Amino acid sequence: MGVDEQHPDSADTRITRSARTRLRLMGSAGGQLSGTGPVRLALGQAVAELGALGGMIHVRDPRRGVMRLVASMGLPDNLVAGWETLTDEDSAAPVSCVRYRTHVWTPPPPDVPHRAPLSSPGRPSHGDFSPGAGSLPPGSGVVSVPVVTAGGRSVGALSVLVEAPDELDDGQCEFLRRVADWVAEYLRPVRPAAADVEHERQPLGGDAVGSAVWRMNDGLLALDGQARLTFANPAALKLLGASAQEVLGTVLWDHPVVRDTGMAACHGRAVTTHAPAGFDTRWPGRAGWYHARFDPAPDGLVIHIADITERRREEAEQSAAQRTAAERVMRMGELTSALAEALTVQDVVKAVADRMLPPFGATGLICGLIETARLRIVGSAGYPEEFLEIVKKMMVSEMSAVVQVLNTRTPTFLSTPQEYAERHPDAVGYLHRSGMKAWAFLPLIASDQQIGYCVVSFSRPRHFSEEDRSLLIALSGLVAQALERARLYDAEHTRAQELQRGLLPRTLPVVPAVAAEARYLPATEGVQVGGDWYDLIPLSGERVALVIGDVMGHGLSEAATMGRLRTAVHTLADLEFPPDELLTHLNDLVGDLGDDFYATCLYTVYDPVTNRYAFASAGHPPLAIVHPDGTAHFPHVDADPPLGAASPPFETHEVQVPEGSHLVLYTDGLVESSTVDIDEGMARLAQALTRAAAPPADSPGTASAPTSAPTTLHDPGRLCDAVINALVPEQAETHDDAALLIARTRSMAADRVVSWALPDGPIAAAEARHHVTEQLSAWHLDELTMTTELLVSELVGNVVRHAKGPPRLRLLYGRTLICEVSDRSLTTPRIRRAAETDEGGRGLQLVAALSDRWGMRFSAAGKCMWTEQALPSPGHPAAA
Repeated sequence: MGVDEQHPDSADTRITRSARTRLRLMGSAGGQLSGTGPVRLALGQAVAELGALGGMIHVRDPRRGVMRLVASMGLPDNLVAGWETLTDEDSAAPVSCVRYRTHVWTPPPPDVPHRAPLSSPGRPSHGDFSPGAGSLPPGSGVVSVPVVTAGGRSVGALSVLVEAPDELDDGQCEFLRRVADWVAEYLRPVRPAAADVEHERQPLGGDAVGSAVWRMNDGLLALDGQARLTFANPAALKLLGASAQEVLGTVLWDHPVVRDTGMAACHGRAVTTHAPAGFDTRWPGRAGWYHARFDPAPDGLVIHIADITERRREEAEQSAAQRTAAERVMRMGELTSALAEALTVQDVVKAVADRMLPPFGATGLICGLIETARLRIVGSAGYPEEFLEIVKKMMVSEMSAVVQVLNTRTPTFLSTPQEYAERHPDAVGYLHRSGMKAWAFLPLIASDQQIGYCVVSFSRPRHFSEEDRSLLIALSGLVAQALERARLYDAEHTRAQELQRGLLPRTLPVVPAVAAEARYLPATEGVQVGGDWYDLIPLSGERVALVIGDVMGHGLSEAATMGRLRTAVHTLADLEFPPDELLTHLNDLVGDLGDDFYATCLYTVYDPVTNRYAFASAGHPPLAIVHPDGTAHFPHVDADPPLGAASPPFETHEVQVPEGSHLVLYTDGLVESSTVDIDEGMARLAQALTRAAAPPADSPGTASAPTSAPTTLHDPGRLCDAVINALVPEQAETHDDAALLIARTRSMAADRVVSWALPDGPIAAAEARHHVTEQLSAWHLDELTMTTELLVSELVGNVVRHAKGPPRLRLLYGRTLICEVSDRSLTTPRIRRAAETDEGGRGLQLVAALSDRWGMRFSAAGKCMWTEQALPSPGHPAAA
């Protein structure tokens, strides 16, 4: 029957003229072909008409519940191998089209693996291409149509692979259906003709053995000494795709089907060695594997060809199972090691996601812990964020699956969404948002205490074998122990970090002498906090102290020592000790802590009046200076040993710096690591500072440049960030804490600082009052004149009466009015309680009462008494 006869509407314009021509060709040529010829003809016409990459035809074996590939065209062997046998449970397109008796289109697979799209309502699933169902080349899809006999029985499927993102159009689908209907006539079993049967039985006679050979499923061939075929049973003739009349008496190797199987070479070995020989091969036009065995006979050879597809598949499955088991054991060992090394809860969750999920083919993970009688999700992987937001807002009582695990302390395994919904109807409203299709709810029990739960989920339905269940339950115990340990660590580490943050300055004081910013970077690896610290301390005379230090080691003890040292530095700085003496006292303090405590420290004092800074270092990395032109350097001085190991005296160094320079103090964690020595790190720091602090190219004295030039010169905060980004990238893991303090220097305006040398005698006080009156008038601070005259009189008078002259008076107009009286005496004046009958002894009491702050500092030439007075409020005339 012709193709057009089966379809009276073949004139339908949906089918192209070329398609109709091909259908007529098939109808006229079908009766002239034998063996697999008709099937291959139809497959070739379908591939050619649709411009497909290749095609396949599967035959359904209902007795075994499988579909077998009987013909393919245009496809490489490695791709065909995955499509040889498909089970009725498969969701591949050929199976789906037979199951639903309609054409099925599977779009090209995406670039990365993802869940197969859900089928639209009222239509069968498009299938998927999991490893068991074969694979597709990138950019290609497959369309399958059922092969249905005239009696309405589905006997197979016709499939073509096309390089297109969308489905075939209606005309192409109709053409493919008609080709499939034509193929149905040739896929039905055909018995051999009686004449052929009688002729082919003759070599073995009519006995029982011959009957068994004739009916055997394996192919049996007999060759004479010239390799001519003398016998072929029906199974062998089916493999050759020919009748006995066509092949008996011909040389077997001349047959086109046998030519590419390698049988000729095996025949040569058997003839040469006079011993049996055999090999496994693919059979042209057939799926699966065959074994050909050559046994020498007195007058030639007997060839036994057996289908070993099932055996090889079983061997492959067994081998794959062994590999999977070995990989699972290896992954479990890796998981155990990773859990042993995990410190934080997040480390544990990551180890489980990386090491536990892959061996089971799982795609999702949720870990929840009981904290203060509440349940909190502490980690997850593989779930959409919108689903996690829904779950986090829900009460535990609203999730019956979790409640069941927590109450019974036994695991729950749910293989499909339907099973989940039946057992826990409360989850129906949000379950579909998870993207998961199977779940293992596991209780987390550590030291016989229920600490939470763990959910391992899968993107496809899954049957949980006894081995799966046993392994998951055993691993949940390991995870519970690791999470409990990590939770304790997190709590301790959080307390330690809070302690450390409490010991560091929350903000830096705002002072006229410098604009400063600081950054603290805790180590990303390790279990304890560090002892790095920094500080900015205002001093008298608008000076400022910059200090940075590092207690060697990590832990709460080191953090506490850091706090003690920082407090000590504040106290010693308030006493106006110079840098070398301050480090000497600090060294004594560290020495009293024991032989195991060491620390480094850099103490710097900057004077905005002289633009000089003095510093002393105890084993600390040198300070970096960035000049206004962007050049950076480190003052070359001999470093003193660390605190606790040093033998005083320390040495104070002084350096002149231009206004607008940056003073950069840092700890070794910023410039030194296991892969970078400190010299290389300091060089990288200098380069980073130069790049970040270079002035814009269009600034005065330079050529014009794009407006995108660096703008961090006047911003220590941005300079800090630029340095950290250059030296400690965001993704880098650091083993040591690091601190960074950058201060941009400012100078005191020359017209805000005046100084006078006073005569050595009683007239000095009167002259001092005169200078004060004139200068405060010039500064429009007349409101402070009377108080300042009284303060100057007391301070100068004290020098005249008790110290060595001549005195010197200096006034500084900064954020406060500062009055300083210097002399050459090293004696320390002190406030004493004067009796009512005493005529003196009240001078310093008066100074303390009239000033906001007062104090004394020593220098190489003597001492200086100073006072500070608040300036008039901005609205007062004196402040104009």
